[in-house]
Amino acid sequence: MGYRGSGWFTFVRDDDNFSKLKREQIWPLVKRVLRYARPYQTQIVLMLLAILATTGLQLLTPLIFREIIDDALPNQDVTRLNLLAFGLVLIPVVSGVIRIAQRKLNAAVGEGVIYDLRVSVFTHLQRMSMNFFVNTRTGELISRLNNDVVGAQQAISSTLVEIVTNIVTVVATLVVMFTLEWRLTLLGLLVFPLFIFAARRLGTRLRELAREQMQYNAEMNAMANETLNIGGALLVKLFGRTRNEVERFSGRAVQVRDIGIDRAVAGSQFFVLISLVSVIGTGLIYWVGGHLVLNGVFTIGTIVAFGSYLTQLYGPLQSLTNAPVTFATSMVSFERVFEVIDLPLDITEKPDAIVLDNVRGELVFENVDFKYEIDETHLLHNFERPGRAENVRAVLSGDFSRRDGQHEEKTNGRHQPADDAQSNDSIGGYSQVREMALKNISFKIEPGQLVALVGPSGAGKTTMTYLIPRLYDPTGGRVLLDGHDLRDVTLDSLAAQIGMVTQETHLFHDTIRTNLLYANLDASDEQIVAACKAANIHDFITGLPDGYDTIVGERGYRLSGGEKQRIAIARVILKDPRILVMDEATSHLDSQSEALIQDALKTVMEGRTSIVIAHRLSTILAADRIFVLDRGEIVEQGTHDALMTQAGLYAQLYETQFKDEREMI
Repeated sequence: MGYRGSGWFTFVRDDDNFSKLKREQIWPLVKRVLRYARPYQTQIVLMLLAILATTGLQLLTPLIFREIIDDALPNQDVTRLNLLAFGLVLIPVVSGVIRIAQRKLNAAVGEGVIYDLRVSVFTHLQRMSMNFFVNTRTGELISRLNNDVVGAQQAISSTLVEIVTNIVTVVATLVVMFTLEWRLTLLGLLVFPLFIFAARRLGTRLRELAREQMQYNAEMNAMANETLNIGGALLVKLFGRTRNEVERFSGRAVQVRDIGIDRAVAGSQFFVLISLVSVIGTGLIYWVGGHLVLNGVFTIGTIVAFGSYLTQLYGPLQSLTNAPVTFATSMVSFERVFEVIDLPLDITEKPDAIVLDNVRGELVFENVDFKYEIDETHLLHNFERPGRAENVRAVLSGDFSRRDGQHEEKTNGRHQPADDAQSNDSIGGYSQVREMALKNISFKIEPGQLVALVGPSGAGKTTMTYLIPRLYDPTGGRVLLDGHDLRDVTLDSLAAQIGMVTQETHLFHDTIRTNLLYANLDASDEQIVAACKAANIHDFITGLPDGYDTIVGERGYRLSGGEKQRIAIARVILKDPRILVMDEATSHLDSQSEALIQDALKTVMEGRTSIVIAHRLSTILAADRIFVLDRGEIVEQGTHDALMTQAGLYAQLYETQFKDEREMI
């Protein structure tokens, strides 16, 4: 069994090379991002105007200081002093109001884009085939839907805005500084190489610590995910390993704590060094400028103004040194999001697809072949994020020595449903291992017939039923419903005609009523009750304290297997489909409940085409026809009595699986 759950996998980097998006990759991405921002162009223009306004207001403050020092105070001009002091108060107030408006515009653009992206990603994922979900980790999908979409939002609402703001601030500040005194401006820029040196040296150290911290967090989260889900918690308690798990978690938490302290200290060192560089620049200005003042070259107010401008200049300059990495990281988030949106669909709907209506239920397989294949162009790829630790290899329980894929079953590049996995179960001394899941399957089921599928584990029964609702498309041949190739009909109308109950019943963490209404959103309470009575689950539900409003728990874990299956049967009854597909829907029921369900199913199946993967003799005996599968082929077909007289595979299955049950009937 392959470990596919998102709780089992975390992603870390195992190299120190940050891939950089090439220029030919970035500009198409930027153009595509701009298309998503196009509906918000009015807000973007207003936001840019707000940035210019706040930058201009910031440049006025040092000039006011210069006027106070060089003009108002020496000339004892009280009126001018009052006006200039009022200006020092008014400028921050006006800037604050503009910043609030800018933040609102910024948030409107960012949240609008994240909404558009998230809906686009989720919509596309809903249209992906089962093959995609079988071969893709859930955690990776959630990462694309949440982390990467949020990263894309931050690129628009934070990163790009910050870069634009810093560029405008630097350019405007330098223009004003050169206008005031070009010699002092060049002197202030002499320390800029020190900024780059500090950012490169300590910035690299901070990134290394960030990678280690994410790795340790990955180990801790993997361990927590393994032990805090329902199955993991149950396993820990059954084996009495609570103390061991606490110690294991504590060891990982210690690593996270220690690396967090190291990162905090390194961050402080970085900002102290940056502050020292700023102090050096300011000291040079006051030292050289002071001598120039003594020589009468310019005034004291000019030096004070330059000191303020340097503070406004060094901060944006330092941010711009990291802008390429920040920008590339943001673009990777967009690239990861767009990769999902651009994934080709395995199961497509033709533009002129037929809407199924008044379906009779005639089902035909014509020379159907099927093979589980992995097309890498239809799957997600790993992306490296410049400056971030992410996503190169998978770890199980924090064991970094185990490479991704060593714990998955892979045979000829295919991933199969549980029933059709290449197991070693065999009848007659041979296994079901093969390359083709289905081979040359041909049959016709008349409307209203009940057909049973029988065969050893891995023979292809579940795969055959998956082709009926187009969870997969045949590799060869075709499947027809009322004479229509399933690839020629709309997906929604096909889904409306087919009801399927699987062995592994999935229930949402919600009320019983909500889970039932999933089949028919417009169903009345009377219809719900009637469906539950037919499935022999109504009395159980009404006996619960909250009745139909009872929360079933994660995956329905608060219910027994039989109770979940009966709710699943009630759900499919409520859907009222023309074709029923049941993977032995009564396999988890006791004898009394099964008898009641069988009576109910006789009524439900009447007039409907029904395909049942049968593991119980009672189902087989009720079938109009029985198809016996072996190694992906139909090797026998007929009624129970006819197949028994052939003394073939069906007779062997009967002797090994159904004989004792037959004696009890």
